[in-house]
Formats: sequence, structure tokens, C-alpha cells
Amino acid sequence: MTVRLAQLAGRVLRPVLLPVQFALLLFTLRLGRLRAARARGDRGAISIELALAIIALVFVAGAVATALYLLKDKVVTKVEQDPNLPGGGAAGGAGGAGGASK
Repeated sequence: MTVRLAQLAGRVLRPVLLPVQFALLLFTLRLGRLRAARARGDRGAISIELALAIIALVFVAGAVATALYLLKDKVVTKVEQDPNLPGGGAAGGAGGAGGASK
């Protein structure tokens, strides 16, 4: 069962993380070109490659932040719809102040 769950998680996460993987590949490429420019001693190429590497890194950070924001929205809607979770269901958390009463 655990193996199937791990395979399912892998199949679900791969398409979601594809833009992040692409941006990381782009960032790695820019760092490789930066190292080559540094070895040649080309200062203009160094500054251009550093700027492009920073742009790729910002893109990665933006993709991760967007993925986390979308995940948060999904979790919030699931919690609001599930009556078994605290704060969820039609009652809207009217069960008391912080705990379940018995």
C-alpha cells in the first residue's frame, strides 16, 4: 500500500513541479555559462550571466510561492467542506471555543 501511495504521489507531483524543474535547469545553465565566462576573463559576459541567473532564480522562487498559494487554497476549501475537521462543515466551527465538548 505504501509503495502505491508513493507512486501516486510521484505521478501527481511531477506535472506540478515541471515549471520549477525547468527553471532550476535554466538556473544551472546560467551558472555554467557564468563559470565559463569567468574562466575566459570576460567581465561583460560575467555581469550578463549573473543578471540572467538572478532572473531565473526569481522565477523559481515565484513558481514555488505560486504553488504554495494554490495548495493553501485547496486545503482551505477542503477543510471548509469537511464536517469532520475542526472549523469545517455547515456549522462553521460553532462547536465551542477551541475544543470539543462531551
